[in-house]
Amino acid sequence: MRPMDAEAEYVSRPMLAELRQRLPAWERDAAAYRAHAGARARIDVAYGAGPRQHLDVFSPERGGGAVALFVHGGYWQATGKAWFSHLARGANAHGVTVVMVGYTLCPEATVAGIVDEVRAAVAFAVKNLGAPVTVFGHSAGGHLAACMLATDWRARDLPADAVRAAMPVSGLFELEPLVATSVNRKLGLDAAEARRLSPIAWRPPAGRSMVAYVGGAETAEFRRQTSAFAERWSDAGAKATAVEVAGQGHFGVIDALAEPDSPMTLELVRLAIAG
Repeated sequence: MRPMDAEAEYVSRPMLAELRQRLPAWERDAAAYRAHAGARARIDVAYGAGPRQHLDVFSPERGGGAVALFVHGGYWQATGKAWFSHLARGANAHGVTVVMVGYTLCPEATVAGIVDEVRAAVAFAVKNLGAPVTVFGHSAGGHLAACMLATDWRARDLPADAVRAAMPVSGLFELEPLVATSVNRKLGLDAAEARRLSPIAWRPPAGRSMVAYVGGAETAEFRRQTSAFAERWSDAGAKATAVEVAGQGHFGVIDALAEPDSPMTLELVRLAIAG
């Protein structure tokens, strides 16, 4: 059995080509949705003092009691919340308020520091919107979504169910394989820190729901991480399941969140409303 080529699995050429293909459409669609939302959107609300510590709040035309909070990907070192505004469309159509979170990127921040920044954003959203949140995120944002569900919010003066559920998409739950890749040049992880920051080894809150999605056309490692994570958390007492979306790659898989009637959007709405 040949050893796994981490660079090929996590920084594959097809994945990078797919990203370059989708970037223009994301930027166009995100800007169009911000314009469409108009006064229903509050853009660049500060939750901290850093220049990227802002969030965007997209309120629905009706409803708004349930809240879903999105954390973007980019290997903790690229992209930003403004690229993904259109992903609020699906949940907004069902009366769910959607919060898009920005955070400081590596190498200016560490991965551990980013986890704490997103915790601060979650705490800000819960306190200011007056409701628990369901956290969803893509790629590195999937890692951060899982970290939020496993956080002890009582230690931060919030209710234990401040994060009621999580929906990571194409997430990274074991960080050790990244240490040997080019991704780590800006992350600066060693094996011990990568293990410490891997939510697959964290204890999830018993009985809480986590649904992890991954594209069926993604690399074997991304698919393995998702299935292994769901299995481990299910064994630890969480209501954890994995869903593989046939034919979708690492970036195309999240497009479904912009569609009100897609299975992924409907699952997010269910989690946001019922937990």
